[in-house]
Amino acid sequence: MATYLVPHQVPLNAALQGSEPLAGLLQRVRQSQARLDAIAPLLPAALRLAVRPGPLDEAGWSLLVANSAAAAKLRQMLPQLEAGLQAQGWPAVPIRLKVQRGGS
Repeated sequence: MATYLVPHQVPLNAALQGSEPLAGLLQRVRQSQARLDAIAPLLPAALRLAVRPGPLDEAGWSLLVANSAAAAKLRQMLPQLEAGLQAQGWPAVPIRLKVQRGGS
């Protein structure tokens, strides 16, 4: 029977923190979730289930939306959501909506 050596395993969080690009990615992921947490009280309860945090970059922040009906409602709410973020101290960035297709 063959013996396989397992390389030294590094916990995921340690690997992310040990790499500058990965640490930056982790920080953006956390900020994206924190932004969604900040606006969640502004969303109707049924709509909260249809929205997930998406990419955050220099050009803006994306919300991943389950369907086009939810995206249409969110489009109407964008000024309120952007104002809510600013009121909580988040810098002003455009919010993009991305409808998720298929099983995503």
